[in-house]
Parts: sequence; structure tokens; C-alpha cells
Amino acid sequence: MKFFIDTANLDEIREAAEFGILDGVTTNPSLMAKVGVSGKKNILDHYVKICELVDGDVSAEVVATDFKGIIKEGEELAELHPNIVVKVPMIPDGVKAIKYFYEKGIRTNCTLVFSAGQAILAAKAGATYVSPFIGRLDDISTDGMALIEQIVTIYNNYGFDTQVLAASVRHPMHIIQSALIGADVVTCPLSAIKALFNHPLTDIGLEKFLADYKKANPEA
Repeated sequence: MKFFIDTANLDEIREAAEFGILDGVTTNPSLMAKVGVSGKKNILDHYVKICELVDGDVSAEVVATDFKGIIKEGEELAELHPNIVVKVPMIPDGVKAIKYFYEKGIRTNCTLVFSAGQAILAAKAGATYVSPFIGRLDDISTDGMALIEQIVTIYNNYGFDTQVLAASVRHPMHIIQSALIGADVVTCPLSAIKALFNHPLTDIGLEKFLADYKKANPEA
């Protein structure tokens, strides 16, 4: 399973990359705004900076919602760097654009997916990734993990090449459950990735090992 970090914060990307387990980055307009990046030129420059920090796919989202606008933005984003994957919303014109990009050899990430039916459309159109939003479904008392399981099963049934990218991850159990189900990718905030390190028995064990070492090696 691939680990992507869901952020536009360069320091967070550097920190995650230093662990040696980072495979890519996902972003969106909200994450760009969160780090104070605004204006078209600044946003495009920021995408390039992200691509220079990670040796993997970087999802860059279009803001247009019409076919021509999505195509124009997507082609511009794809030209920025070989690692760019064009992030396209799950709307009719978005699916049309995904098909267009597929035929042009431009990789895509279909975002804002909340149903198995939407995931089928994205795969049929040739999306490289499909991003079902786990946390946002959980927020409305719907089982986000059940959706991941449905999509993985459907894609396996028909041999779709589209990768299931579990998005809107809120905590480490989302990551573990996605792995158990067979998602190809999870994209997480840095806090969720770092939480995977934590276990009280690890802390207790390490403390005991160090205490025993000091007893046996008082000069150390």
C-alpha cells in the first residue's frame, strides 16, 4: 500500500519524507489556502516545490467545473512536472475530462467520490486513482470503510487498473482498515501517519531496555 500525505505544507512533506515511507502527496484548494498560498502563479510554483520534495505522484486539483475549463487547467498542471496527477471532481464534465486526459496520456485522480457507482464511472473513464472520502462519510453516520470495500471488490471483479486511494483519513485506524480491505493508497494528514508509531508497550519496553543498559553499563 502506498502512503501519500494530504497537505500543501512543505515542512510537513519534508518531515514525512524523512521517515522513508512517503510515496506521494495529495492537495486541494483548501489545503493551499491553509498554508497561505493564493494567486495562480504562486499556486503553480508551490506545486513545483512539492514535486521537488517527493519522488512520487503529486495530485494537483483543478478548480474549473466545465469540460473546457478542466481540460485547460489540467493540461497546464500536467506540464508543470512529470509527477503531477491532475485531480478532477466527480461530476459529468469531470468524467468526460478524465476520458480525454486518459486518451492524451495524462494521469488523473477522480476526487469527491462518495459512492460505488461514482467509482465505476471514474474507472470506466480511465482514472489513474479514485478518491473515496472516508471521513466525510463517517461525519454523516455512514460507514466510509464499507465504501472502500465495495470499490475494491468491484475493481477486482473486472480488472480495472484504477487505484483505490482512501482519502479524508482522520486517524490511524482508517489507515489500518484501508490496508486490511486492500486499498492501493491512503492519503493522510501527518498526524495520522505519526500516530502509527505510538504504542504504550513500545514506550514501556524501550524505557526498561535503556534502564537495564544503564545498570549494566554505569560508565556509559
